[in-house]
Formats: sequence, structure tokens, C-alpha cells
Amino acid sequence: MDFDLTDAQRMILDYGGKLAQTFDRKQWMDYSHRHEFPRHVWEQMGDDGFLGMMVPEAYGGAGLGMLEMSLLMEGMSDHGIPLQHLIVGPTMCLSHIARHGSEEQKQRYLAPACSGREVWCFAITEPTAGTNSMKITTLAKRSGRPSGAGTFRLNGQKVFITGSDVADYAIVVARTTAFQDAASKSDGFTLFIVDLNAPGVTRRPMDMSILIPERQCELFFVDVELSEADIIGEVDKGFSILFDTLNPERIIIAAMLVGLGRYAIKRAVAYANERQVFDAPIGSYQGLQHPLAEAKTEIEVATLMTYKAAWAFDHDRPAAEYSNMAKYYAAEAAIHAVDTAVQCFGGNAYTREYGIFDLYPFVRMLRTAPLNREMLLNYIGEKVLGLPRSY
Repeated sequence: MDFDLTDAQRMILDYGGKLAQTFDRKQWMDYSHRHEFPRHVWEQMGDDGFLGMMVPEAYGGAGLGMLEMSLLMEGMSDHGIPLQHLIVGPTMCLSHIARHGSEEQKQRYLAPACSGREVWCFAITEPTAGTNSMKITTLAKRSGRPSGAGTFRLNGQKVFITGSDVADYAIVVARTTAFQDAASKSDGFTLFIVDLNAPGVTRRPMDMSILIPERQCELFFVDVELSEADIIGEVDKGFSILFDTLNPERIIIAAMLVGLGRYAIKRAVAYANERQVFDAPIGSYQGLQHPLAEAKTEIEVATLMTYKAAWAFDHDRPAAEYSNMAKYYAAEAAIHAVDTAVQCFGGNAYTREYGIFDLYPFVRMLRTAPLNREMLLNYIGEKVLGLPRSY
């Protein structure tokens, strides 16, 4: 196995450092306090060719894969500037349209999104279904009109939809056959492209405690008109392609987590080398040195699993096993890394000047979202180990 990155991959990983020269952690936090999307950064990334990483060159992208997308997120997070829009837009939406969209959809939507002129989000979670996505109730019913505008009417609600306040379009996971009428629980799903400025769509920002630039929103759909041209894949067969969005989501979140964990360790090491107590740098004391060494080891192990999951996805191998393991372990490693850094900084960790504790709520959230660790472990127990279903 070759663990070396190519020159191009190294350039992608290093892009976060280049971007941080003009948009650093302090600026990221300024936008986070305002819950304001840094559109100028997004457009710069589009101009630099980094939003269409997983889109073929023929449609305005770079023609690369999940590994390169992960390296981009890892490198940005290494510098404390993760952007969640990279998860829901380029990773989950653009790559999905590139893989499963019609030619008309690819021609219409991919180039403007790759350039940063149009923004996308992904909508699956519902307030009553939660983790049990099989029970979503957002329903697109045929209107009885001839094929074309108004073929379907979409009604329902989504919740915790990242970045939907500024998005132009969403991939919406809906049912075209209600759960109780479906032949099996995985039948009846359809993925739609929805214009979020269309009549019948309402967005309501949620009041969140987490400091990030992106807002979480509720989306409400009331008789939103959709046509056959808005369907990705086939009616009622969306579940078969859904995991082509959910596995990449878990992989890129793992990349975000290892980057943030590494950022926290790097900051703690610098502080531990400078800060002197009892006439010696605090980093010389094993009470701090060993926890930092443990945290560093865990982050690098999580990084390897993230790369393996991305490699499996790019080579059309079964990726769910590695994707779930990567997301699970990266969250645990990042939480431990940030907690260790907080302990290293002592009281200074809780000041805005040092900006260490504000990492903790973010990485702790990612143990729960977008899929909690218990469901990840359920998958590993049942699908990987072959144990009886536990829920």
C-alpha cells in the first residue's frame, strides 16, 4: 500500500493553510458569532476550483474523488476553519447529481454550483422521524396533471438543515409512497431537486447554541410544485442511491474532526512549550505530555480510517463499514484531543483570547450529528460483526 500523497493531493491538503492567510480562525469565529455565511470565501474557493472537486471536468469540476474532497476539509480544519457547506453542497449534492442526475440536470446545475454562484443543501432529517429516516412523512404526490410542471406536489417539514438559509437549491428526500403503503420500508423514497425560492417553501432559522457560521433551519413545504425533471434517479427507487450521499457525509465529517483535533493539539503543544510553571515548560511534565501524545496518536489512527473509507468509495468498493468506523472514531478522537487541549490551557482555555474551549461544543455535536454514535455502533455490530439486530 502506498501512503504517500501525490503532489496534487498535497496541494489540496495545503490549501487550508493558504486560505487561512486571509480567512483565519479569528475571522471564522467572527462570522460564527453573527451566524453569517462567509460568501466571499465560498466564491473564492469556487474561483480556485475547489467546490467542484467531485464533479467531472466536462461540467465545470475537477474530476477528482472522495479522498481529495476529504483532504480539502482536513486541511481547512487543520487551521481551525471548517465550513459545513462543503459537506452538504459539494460532497452530498453536487457529487450525487454528477453520479445519478440526468444530463439536463448536470448541464443546468453543476457549473454554477462549482463556481460558487449557486449554493446547495441536503434535506432529509424530520422532527418526528429523527434517526429513523424510514419513517419520514414529507410526501410528494402526483397531481394528476400531464407530465411536466406540477406533476408532483410536495408537502412536509424538514429540520436541522445546514445552510438552507442561504442555499438556492436543496436535494430533498421525500416519500412518493407513504410508509404504510410501501411494499418494504425502503421502498417509496424519491430524491428531488427543490428550488428553495419557489412558492410554498418557507425557511425558519433555528436558535442554536453551537458557534458556527452556518445556520440550521426548519424547512416547510406546502404544495410545492415539482416535475419529472426535478427527480434524481427513479420514482420510488431513491433509497438505492441514497447512501451515495450518506457515506460521503460520514467520511468528510471524519476528515473535519481529525483536522480540528489536530488543530487543538497543535495549539496545545505550542502553549505547553511556552508556558512555564515550577521553573519548567508545562509540556515537560508527563501529566500533560502523555495525554497529548495519546490524543495525537488517536487522531492519526482516525485519519487512516478516513482515508481508507474515502479510497473504498472512490474505487466503488463497499464503503459503509469504513465510513461508519471513521466517523465514530474520529468524533471520539477529536473530543479527546480538544478536552486534552482545554486541560493544557487551564483557565486560559475559557477565554475568547485563546479560543480553545469554543472548539469543544462543535466537536461534541459531531458525536451526535448527523448520525449518533449509537447508530454507528449498531451498524458495526450488526452489519460488520454479524450480531443480532438490536433495535
